[in-house]
Amino acid sequence: MSSCLFCKIIAGEIPSKKLFESDDILAFYDIKPMAPVHFLVVPKKHIANLLELEAEDSALVGKLFFKAQELAKELGCGEKGGRFIINAKKDGGQTVDHLHIHFLGGRALRPKLTSWFLG
Repeated sequence: MSSCLFCKIIAGEIPSKKLFESDDILAFYDIKPMAPVHFLVVPKKHIANLLELEAEDSALVGKLFFKAQELAKELGCGEKGGRFIINAKKDGGQTVDHLHIHFLGGRALRPKLTSWFLG
């Protein structure tokens, strides 16, 4: 997709601080980190969001999660953990319409519980 920010990063049109790259995955640091360790893992195939996956994308999604946990461990978050986040569509807080996993770690993260969640 020519207007997709992450597609432009994947194509090398926009620079990024890469952590990992393969034929089908790119991982890079977030430009506005919310934790000491904050990176994204994206498929090179344009998939708008998690709600638009096709059956043939299931293996790719597995690769995304495996690489995200592998990188989290490599960056020192294996013992204490962190937060893996996927936002889907506008109401889910997605700001870039390209499937991506955020990982945040490197410090204790507070739970984000709200009154609607607590019921």
